[in-house]
Amino acid sequence: MPAAKPTADRRVARAVQRVTATALGPYQSAVVRIGFAATWLLFLLYELPNRHALYGPDGPWSWDMGRELIAENNAFSVLLVSDSTLWFEVVYGVCVLSGLLMLLGWHTRAVSVVFMIGVLSLQNRSIFVGDGGDNVVHLMAIYLVLTRCAQVWSLDARRADRHPGPDRVGPVLWAVLGGLLSVGTLLGRVGGDTWLIVLFWLLWISQGVWWAVNRYAPASEPRTLLDVLANLAHNAALFVIMAEVCLIYATAGWYKIQGSRWQDGTALYYPLKLDYFAPWPELSALLASGGVIVMLLTYGTVAVQVAFPFTLLRRRVKNVLLAVMMLEHAAIAVLLGLPFFSLAMIAADAVFLPTAFLVNLGALVVRRRNRLLAGRAVPSQLRRGSEERHRTLVG
Repeated sequence: MPAAKPTADRRVARAVQRVTATALGPYQSAVVRIGFAATWLLFLLYELPNRHALYGPDGPWSWDMGRELIAENNAFSVLLVSDSTLWFEVVYGVCVLSGLLMLLGWHTRAVSVVFMIGVLSLQNRSIFVGDGGDNVVHLMAIYLVLTRCAQVWSLDARRADRHPGPDRVGPVLWAVLGGLLSVGTLLGRVGGDTWLIVLFWLLWISQGVWWAVNRYAPASEPRTLLDVLANLAHNAALFVIMAEVCLIYATAGWYKIQGSRWQDGTALYYPLKLDYFAPWPELSALLASGGVIVMLLTYGTVAVQVAFPFTLLRRRVKNVLLAVMMLEHAAIAVLLGLPFFSLAMIAADAVFLPTAFLVNLGALVVRRRNRLLAGRAVPSQLRRGSEERHRTLVG
């Protein structure tokens, strides 16, 4: 009908305006950043005594074997620059530091690239180490580079509010990273296709352009264009993260349906009987002894994983299934002894948490922190409902 065309046009225009003018899901992207940075940081600290055996010179997967594998699969790892123990310690230390800074949201645009390089370097050095959670961290470290995940709950946001002047640390960090990138490009011993090095240079150049435009032409059209491009990249990356989570659960659920043990409701019984996955043998044995409980949990796991992608447009149902899946991963961490896999999946699930819940949670944390540290009343701007509510598809 002709009368409906202007309405449709306006809807399209509003959608385009929203995607280009706003970085959607600021709280969701922030909690994903915090979740994956915490997961990676805790893993590195937990494995600190075993780091040489996992990724270093004492591992069964030798440096020469790593070089050979990298040459075949075109992966990337700065650990292959040298086989010295000192170089390994430097890289591992940088990985720990970048995880901490990513968690805090300090100069996140630059630190996110260092964080990604650290994740790729360690995981590609020994690809047979880890569990399914490593794959999720691997992918999310790449996606987070393209997001504006430090808009809230970060030192960057705090600095922008309290000190809106020019950034003096950023240019120094940019120059240091440019020097390291130049050395890596000249050595050419980190592996990876040519496009990967080109990508790193494009990211480095884009950061320089962003700082220069913000410094010398903050109200110009180039600044507006850069903001639009950054919003588009953020929203696209956030959509990919959401699609990735849905794909993980959909494939896991549909593959389970094809398994005979999942069909007869006994699949969860067997991992509970494995000593390797039984940090609490008495608890696992108690749970495995209940046939009805095992059957309900088996069928319930499949049903939730298959159904979740289809509930995204039903917010209340989605939130219920989301809570169930997070509880499921918490149970996996306790019963099967897979805490880092569970943390990675919970961090990925957090992209679908409601915005109102995250805003209220953040305000609650701030109130409790202020009462604990300062013992004074909470400022009125931190009370419930005072923050701007960003209604998005993920909330």
